Amino acid sequence: MLSSDLLNFYRRIAASPLTVVDVETSGSRPPKARVIEVAVVQGSLKDEITYETSFLINAQVPVPRNITRLTGITTDMVQQGQPAEMVWDTVLPYLRQGILTGHNLAFDYGFLQSEYRQLGKSFRRQESHRFCTVLLSRFLLADLPSRSLPQLVKHFQFDVGPSHRALADTKACWLLAKLLLSRLQNIDDETLLQQFRYQWIPLRDAAKIFSCTRQELQEQLDARQCDRRTSRRSNRHLYRRGDVENLFQELYPQQLSLNLY
Repeated sequence: MLSSDLLNFYRRIAASPLTVVDVETSGSRPPKARVIEVAVVQGSLKDEITYETSFLINAQVPVPRNITRLTGITTDMVQQGQPAEMVWDTVLPYLRQGILTGHNLAFDYGFLQSEYRQLGKSFRRQESHRFCTVLLSRFLLADLPSRSLPQLVKHFQFDVGPSHRALADTKACWLLAKLLLSRLQNIDDETLLQQFRYQWIPLRDAAKIFSCTRQELQEQLDARQCDRRTSRRSNRHLYRRGDVENLFQELYPQQLSLNLY
């Protein structure tokens, strides 16, 4: 997605209803790990919160001690929760509405898809209808030392209750989305486009813009001595969005001009 497309995306998100979701899980990777708590909050900048719900889910799995230490959720609590099929049938109509929103949404989205597969159902939202507050916070809160949700709750003093419970985290994400999107509405296009250029993007995502392999694109970027760093968490190569788009403009000037208007 080019900067012009990104700008249009965030402008549209700011005017759209949001469906914010958070899940607490028994581990880090589905399908072995299961969702043990889910919360959904719907709202918009215009109407504020219009709906909220949360469920403890009896996914028939034990809760490891490290998860209990983090969330406060115990195996006994989960065993008294609602049956998984009932919960997922209840929240599905809401998850299909608005812009699906989360803090590190890829984590929640992967678990949502896994839970529906467990029930023999498919759950998918188009990329254009998914909004991750982590990504926007990297643009608009670049000066903060941490953009983890608990740290942002402390920084902005969001009154939502203890972190790492689904409803508290969903409300925190809603408040963060509201804050970020309101800020974005007060920034002119030129300033935002300039901010986007400093974003570090994975080589994998950059290659999608060019419809080429990662190796082919890396060779071109490195030959031009573009800035590169390696993610400590994922060990992936990252490049500045501005450098990627400069190369794109050099190779495909006509296509870039079409994206800008």
